[in-house]
Amino acid sequence: MIVRKIVSVDEERCDGCGLCIPSCAEGALKIVNGKARLVSERFCDGLGACLGRCPNDAIRIVERVADEFSKEDSKKGWRAPAEAPEYRGGEAPGLGGEESSRDEAGLGVSKSELKHWPIKVRLVPPTAPHYQDSELLIAADCAAFTTGEFHREFLKGRVLIIGCPKFDDMSYYREKLKEILRLNEVKSVVIVNMEVPCCFGLHHVTMEAIQRSGKALPLKQTVLTVKGERLQREF
Repeated sequence: MIVRKIVSVDEERCDGCGLCIPSCAEGALKIVNGKARLVSERFCDGLGACLGRCPNDAIRIVERVADEFSKEDSKKGWRAPAEAPEYRGGEAPGLGGEESSRDEAGLGVSKSELKHWPIKVRLVPPTAPHYQDSELLIAADCAAFTTGEFHREFLKGRVLIIGCPKFDDMSYYREKLKEILRLNEVKSVVIVNMEVPCCFGLHHVTMEAIQRSGKALPLKQTVLTVKGERLQREF
């Protein structure tokens, strides 16, 4: 251990928005129990790239005794915890059939527009065939539950990936999304996130993933209110 500069998070100021996470290329920060936390002293280089992203001034650089920074360890940081089992992906259970089905009361029930499985960021395989020539929809976990029109309005004709920027590791998201975009001919990317501050981390990490993939892809974003209304749409 040595005396050096390292990140410090003021938990009283931190609201868990997650904007600092994609700014840390070393994967030193993670949202834990709704607060930004230092994953490992060995991941933090002390340069403070995350400082400018914090709207609450909750992050600062201090000088104290800490483990030495390890670039090799930080490269592996986004993979922790252990990778999910490799899965090639495929058709989602229960798909196909008529445009709609009938419930017991005889009312029309719209079919699911989900054409593949799995859909969580940690589970999706970067080389799944359904990414080729697709329009990729990256949605916050909560988005589908706020509007009944999610399948028809957003999911139809697209390939879905979902995640939570508040409770998951955004450095992992950045690397996984970058690999999906790098390895596949994705035509465009659509983001659907909520109006709450933490949800905007999904937009930042997706933009970084596109940049790191080396491709110029069209990006659209829709922001939903907690009542499912369209607060904002960007093209």
